Amino acid sequence: MPWHIYQNINIHYLRVEAVTNSSVLQIGSAGSIRSLSQLYNTGGFSGPAPALAAEAAQQVTLVRLPDPV
Repeated sequence: MPWHIYQNINIHYLRVEAVTNSSVLQIGSAGSIRSLSQLYNTGGFSGPAPALAAEAAQQVTLVRLPDPV
C-alpha cells in the first residue's frame, strides 16, 4: 500500500547540542533511514597512536550525570 505524505514544516530556530557518530536528526517523515558511516584521517596520521603509560591508564575520572526528569 503506497503512502503519500504532504508536509509543510517551518523551523524558526533549531539548536543541536551535540552530534555523535550514531546521531540521527529527523525532521518530518522518512520511508527509510539508511545508516552511513564515514571515517576521515584529517590529521594525516600514518600509524596507530602510542600506548598509554601504565600510570596514565589507571587514572579514571567519573562525572556524575544529573538524574533524568
